[in-house]
Amino acid sequence: MKSLWLALLLSGVAGAEQAAEKSTALSDGKTFAGWVGDTAKTWRIVDGAFVGGTLTDKVPRNEFLRTTRPYTNFVLRLQFKLIGTEGFVNGGVQVRSEPAKNPPNEMVGYQCDIGEGWWGALYDESRRNKVLIKPDAADVAKAVKKGEWNTYEIRCEGRRIQTWINGVKMIDYTEADEKLPQHGLIGLQVHGGGKSEASYKDIRITELR
Repeated sequence: MKSLWLALLLSGVAGAEQAAEKSTALSDGKTFAGWVGDTAKTWRIVDGAFVGGTLTDKVPRNEFLRTTRPYTNFVLRLQFKLIGTEGFVNGGVQVRSEPAKNPPNEMVGYQCDIGEGWWGALYDESRRNKVLIKPDAADVAKAVKKGEWNTYEIRCEGRRIQTWINGVKMIDYTEADEKLPQHGLIGLQVHGGGKSEASYKDIRITELR
């Protein structure tokens, strides 16, 4: 009887852990529910994906689509595609970030970068304004499918941020500045200065304890 009770208890614990680890979709693929940004001019929805920018005109400035709620510890998985014909073609995924006050279109915080020369790098957007860590060039060459859909996996836990592109490890960074917040919004960027489109879809998050 005791062994049966223990088995049921362990089964319940395992079930609870599995439930806690289930991912949640951050986009329904049809609307901007749960997100805010310049959805009048910059961002649109095409075949279930958020698409920022255009190939006909240069994006005039950085634009971000951001979540309406913050996250702390999580695993974020999404598909991204970056294409462009002229100028600076770049995008990125913001984590643990907040909207900038001036200019209001910017975001402040960690960016998991996307674009030639920046693939997989962790950049401190509108704060320290520098690359915090870059992946090995050989790993980038092995991982990135240029002009196609790629998978970004971003794990934020404690002061540590780890990322993978198409299953290949990009960076493993631990924040040394204990004053910087380790929570905030998630954002999707299309960078200004290029005739480009940054697309994001299948965005799912698993919150960690």
